Amino acid sequence: MTKKQKKTRTRIVTALVLFLALELAEHLAPDVLPGLAWPVLYLIPYGIVGWDVLWRAVRNIKNGQVFDENFLMAVATVGAFGCGEYPEAVAVMLFYQVGELFQSVAVDRSRKSISALMDIRPDYANIERNGELVQVDPEEVSVGDVIVVKAGERVPLDGTVLEGTSSLDTAALTGESLPRDVQAGDEVISGCVNLTGVLHVKVNKPFGESTVAKILDLVENSSSKKAKAENFITKFARYYTPAVVFAALALAVLPPLLGMGPWLMWVQRALNFLVVSCPCALVISIPLSFFGGIGGASKQGILVKGGNYLEALAQAGIVVFDKTGTLTRGTFEVTAVHPQQVGEGELLELAALAERFSDHPISRSIQAACQPAPDPARVTDAKEIAGHGVQAVVDGKAVLAGNQKLMDQFRISFEDTCHHVGTIIHVAVDGVYMGHIVISDQVKEGAEEALRDLKAAGVRKTVMLTGDSQAVGQAVAGQLGLDEVHAELLPGDKVDQVEGLLQNKGPKEQLVFVGDGINDAPVLSRADIGVAMGAMGSDAAIEAADIVLMDDDLKKLPVAVRIARKTLRIVRENIVFALAVKFLVLILSAVGVANMWWAVFADVGVSVIAILNSMRMLNAK
Repeated sequence: MTKKQKKTRTRIVTALVLFLALELAEHLAPDVLPGLAWPVLYLIPYGIVGWDVLWRAVRNIKNGQVFDENFLMAVATVGAFGCGEYPEAVAVMLFYQVGELFQSVAVDRSRKSISALMDIRPDYANIERNGELVQVDPEEVSVGDVIVVKAGERVPLDGTVLEGTSSLDTAALTGESLPRDVQAGDEVISGCVNLTGVLHVKVNKPFGESTVAKILDLVENSSSKKAKAENFITKFARYYTPAVVFAALALAVLPPLLGMGPWLMWVQRALNFLVVSCPCALVISIPLSFFGGIGGASKQGILVKGGNYLEALAQAGIVVFDKTGTLTRGTFEVTAVHPQQVGEGELLELAALAERFSDHPISRSIQAACQPAPDPARVTDAKEIAGHGVQAVVDGKAVLAGNQKLMDQFRISFEDTCHHVGTIIHVAVDGVYMGHIVISDQVKEGAEEALRDLKAAGVRKTVMLTGDSQAVGQAVAGQLGLDEVHAELLPGDKVDQVEGLLQNKGPKEQLVFVGDGINDAPVLSRADIGVAMGAMGSDAAIEAADIVLMDDDLKKLPVAVRIARKTLRIVRENIVFALAVKFLVLILSAVGVANMWWAVFADVGVSVIAILNSMRMLNAK
């Protein structure tokens, strides 16, 4: 508990003890004190527990904010004193403050579930100056500086390991407990904890652009993007509260003017009506549900940028996947070499030289298969043709290496007799076809299970988009049980396919696109919800996606969907329960059946139950 919460608790306990003592004294010896002494004595516990509510009500009225819960409670309890219901007035204020304290503790607990991520913020960076290690603020470290990360310390900035080997604990970022081994040449990102050895790291980014800074900014601003349900409740309370105040006023004045009973009876009913009408249960429990959902997801290594995205994910009907790096490992290997007119080694060497200056995973796999590595000085005028392949001059000869579209573009004919499933790289020299190389990617472990879980969670359709051949796409889709596959797509074609799917989705469905975040930013932005996978260190993913899975585990996607759906279910439960109880007791108060104790339950009791229901999200598994 905070200091403020402890003070409130002390006030509640003190006022409760005095209230119970007065109740007991009045019950055992009502004639010991003169009649006017009892209301004065009841004012003592009332003032102890309720002075801040009265003060806020007055201050808000001065600022033009009349209709809020402080105003409702002040009018109801002061009115109860005026009607001679001193114990009821004190009891209502006591229970109201108990509810407020409970709500404050619940909100703090939900904030802590997200604030736990704030522990990834590094306090300092070790930098060597004059032969000694000096601790400096990470924001003072420049790109290119070398920092030292000792065992047990948090990596303060993104960089490359120059010296040392160690294991990194990435749990705070990914939710995974398995450490990651690093050595010289490996990339490390800020926020991880160095478990064993000493690492010398060359800084690649300033602190403001580091992974930890982007994640902290994302988390800190997640509550600013409200879900439709949260916006609805805010607008609802804005109109609902003044409406019930005027309804209570009418209830107090009109019936006695029409001769339907004494003034005191109708004023008492109106006061009950005011207590019941407090919208606390909705105004607090709905945002708390979304906050709890975001916090529960963050514990699983799933970062949600706002309640609006969590609400949208709960309505996911179509999930679209990029193939490479998302459904498959993205680690390609040469699985077959089929030469024509040259030997296998020469064909592989030609392709490796042509692909020498490309960073594409397929290019790297060809270069890895060609050992020993050929001399890159043999290559001149290399250029990449987007979506097709590469063109280069090798030993003075024009070499093409790419897909069938590249061969068609340069009008190079060949017999397509390959029965291997995989990505086929065709090679031609000076316009003559030399053969092809088959490169295969492996389906990710857990991908099939993740897709099955998505279906079980209520997703209607799963779709895969890939730039690979139709044969490769169909093979992966068949293995994983996808509903639809679109292959041989250029980067722009993926956006067009998503546009088409968006036009054909159901009225209440949301389309989710899942990619690795490196080259999927346009599609991530266009989908209703963009989900980036394996985003540790990927700036594009963190910026373009609405939801970020911090590790490479596709099984966390159905977890995110289940958390979102549970959050929305709890929100609906709270709305229906709170409104049903309130309207029932409002009617009973108006006709004189419900007394002040009913009103207390309809306000404080309903709030506590709704908050307890919302807090279930904090332990989302």
